[in-house]
Amino acid sequence: MEPSEVQRGLQDVVALESRICFIDGREGRLLYRGYDIRELAERSTFEEVAYLLWYGRLPTAGQLRDLTQRLRELRILPEPLRAWIGSLPATTAPMDLLRTAVSALALFEPEETRPGPSSIGGAQRLTAVLPTILGEFHRRRSGRPPLAPRPELSAAAYLLYAVLDREPTELEARALDVALILHADHELNASTFAARVTASTLSDLYSAVTSAIGTLKGPLHGGANERVMELLDEIGSVDRVEEVVKERLARHERIMGFGHRVYKVEDPRATILRRWSEKVGAARGNLHYYELLRKLEEVVHREKGLYPNVDLYSGSVYALFGIPPDLFTPLFAASRVAGWTAHVLEEYDDLRLIRPTAKYVGPTDLAYVPIGERPDDPGPAGAARPA
Repeated sequence: MEPSEVQRGLQDVVALESRICFIDGREGRLLYRGYDIRELAERSTFEEVAYLLWYGRLPTAGQLRDLTQRLRELRILPEPLRAWIGSLPATTAPMDLLRTAVSALALFEPEETRPGPSSIGGAQRLTAVLPTILGEFHRRRSGRPPLAPRPELSAAAYLLYAVLDREPTELEARALDVALILHADHELNASTFAARVTASTLSDLYSAVTSAIGTLKGPLHGGANERVMELLDEIGSVDRVEEVVKERLARHERIMGFGHRVYKVEDPRATILRRWSEKVGAARGNLHYYELLRKLEEVVHREKGLYPNVDLYSGSVYALFGIPPDLFTPLFAASRVAGWTAHVLEEYDDLRLIRPTAKYVGPTDLAYVPIGERPDDPGPAGAARPA
């Protein structure tokens, strides 16, 4: 087959079939394994959603109990890895820590890294242990005591405890649980695609997740909610929203938290997180961020016709918890790892090496010139020699 027209960024290219996630960008729907995200966010838990993503069905009460117990047992880090985290300088970037720690963790889990059915153990290990990695590092750099396992806490409550070193309230734990559900998967986003490309070579699950974390680190994929919070701090008050937005748009700058490559209407995750931003703010007696964001929505939609995406409100919820901004993207990873690993497992089942084609646009008729005859300044690499 001859290569067709180039689609920059693989826009609208259908690369594979999947049973995990469905996005209807025109209707604003997001489904995990056929279940609407709105219903899952209302009635489910992150542990239950992880089971759904991995196994393709909702668990029974006994299956959920067994998985929850297993995830709590897997929270403990191997001691050498824990010691390594403790040796890192406080200035280490959390995403660099996470990427390297996941890669190193494979040394302690040889059976669970192998491509195939046994990788489900690695999926569970990584989902359980990422909050521990983040908590251990943040506690060390903050001068706090080492992390205790706390097996009685849910995944969301444990993550808050690990990072904040305090008992989360019931509202906080549920708000984060919903955020973890909403971020758990989103079809072939850049990091998930990176994981599947790696898995399609029959590389191991830990390598695939390391690829995903490295991809999420890029500011065009992860970190948008951190940029939203920086914008809110710059604006400061509701009466300055219009002024700052118009100034940025006049400079052709992007307003983070708006627009999406797939959704043509409001991202359904943003709809849900908007409510939680208000709930958490009201519970803390602090609706400052919520009010700024509502005004920001109004101005950006009027000026650009753009709708909010998942990143607009998530940062405000995390900030109200007291989570440092540089942990926002690692927090994303601690949720998305469930989806990454589900896609890796699916890739192993439907294995075909992912190898797209590039349209070559360089020269085709250059003649080799011996090194002694080449000009001192040949010009840019790949440029044709002057006649």
